[in-house]
Amino acid sequence: MMKQPYELSMALRYLRASSRSGFISFISLVSMIGIGLAVAVLSVVLSVVNGFDYELRQRILGITAHAGFSGVYEPLEDWEMKREIVLERGDVTGAAPYVEGQGLLIHGAVPAGVEVLGIDPGLENEVSKLSSLLNSGSLDQLTPGSYRIVIGSSLADELDADIGDSIVLVIAEGRVTPAGVVPRMRSFQVAGIFEAGMYEYDRGLVYVAMADASRLFRTAGRPHGLRMSVEDIFAARRISEEVAIGFGGGFYIDDWTRRHANFFRSIQITKSIMFVIFSMVIAVAVFNIISTLAMVVRDKRGDIAILRSFGASARSILAVFATQGALIGIIGTSFGVLLGVLISAELGTIVALIEQSSGLDLLAGEIYLIDDLPTQIRPREVAQIGLLAIALAIVATLYPAISASRQAPAEALRYE
Repeated sequence: MMKQPYELSMALRYLRASSRSGFISFISLVSMIGIGLAVAVLSVVLSVVNGFDYELRQRILGITAHAGFSGVYEPLEDWEMKREIVLERGDVTGAAPYVEGQGLLIHGAVPAGVEVLGIDPGLENEVSKLSSLLNSGSLDQLTPGSYRIVIGSSLADELDADIGDSIVLVIAEGRVTPAGVVPRMRSFQVAGIFEAGMYEYDRGLVYVAMADASRLFRTAGRPHGLRMSVEDIFAARRISEEVAIGFGGGFYIDDWTRRHANFFRSIQITKSIMFVIFSMVIAVAVFNIISTLAMVVRDKRGDIAILRSFGASARSILAVFATQGALIGIIGTSFGVLLGVLISAELGTIVALIEQSSGLDLLAGEIYLIDDLPTQIRPREVAQIGLLAIALAIVATLYPAISASRQAPAEALRYE
């Protein structure tokens, strides 16, 4: 059985033992807790940002296509042929036509501005998960000439509309009559209600049959463009560019990263800023180790002198106090990582309990885009946070440990 190095034994002894007043042990405990809390807070913050980024991406891609292209001035000609050509690409998994425009929905005396999307229900499943997001009703009811509409849950609540209700859709593009310009309007029957989990869509997006939208927006049966789903969502922009160039150019291209670029850019900037800020908090907590070890070195200078008198090298003395500081960092970091993972895993439940007990809506969907607090724990990032804290703790031990190793035995014993 191998013997434990005496440097480690002494470091553990100093870590456990109290001084005459017990103050040094208290400071060591405070240092561990400080490091742990800082690590836990950084872990939770990054988990929330990661969860928000992941959930936002999934909800956006559940309701919108990965990429698309449309005519710049006129609707898309020969869309069936173009769709077949697009599907021949190995990196495109689906394509569907669409007609889009702006409108005003009216139910009773309540108006609501919306984006109108005309779709082919049979092809829509290739580019979105709209069917799986329906709380009630069916996309199959969006048949040409039926003038039925699918609306979001938040919009249904605002308009107080339900399945079977009749609502009026007003189009800004009017028609000229002897009485002046009259906006086009048409009565639609609610055929379905979907819930994407994002207020932007649940409140502001409605679906109708592509043929009905074509009549309203006067596209002569032609779609405005094609929406596509692709194998690699991060290659969506490149694929849309290649498709447009392949058809000779003259198209407006779009993809999920371009349409929602500000959301994801702000998330990444926020994540970077939070990492820097809370890394500084870890650094402040870690450098408590300097004061802790400085007091330990002063308290144990008699021990240091005796060890040096018995032949202990300066390197061994340095190792004793560096090991003690490293142990404070490792224990504190381990506590912080465990606490951070536990809080991150149960954060949604914690927030729900706070909202329920206080009666406050901490995450209003109309403000924060989503109305819950998702988290995503990424082991690699948690490991990086832990390694950063331990590395800073080791750096913080160097000055007091070197100071201890340079103490002269005779000077220390003179005052003992």
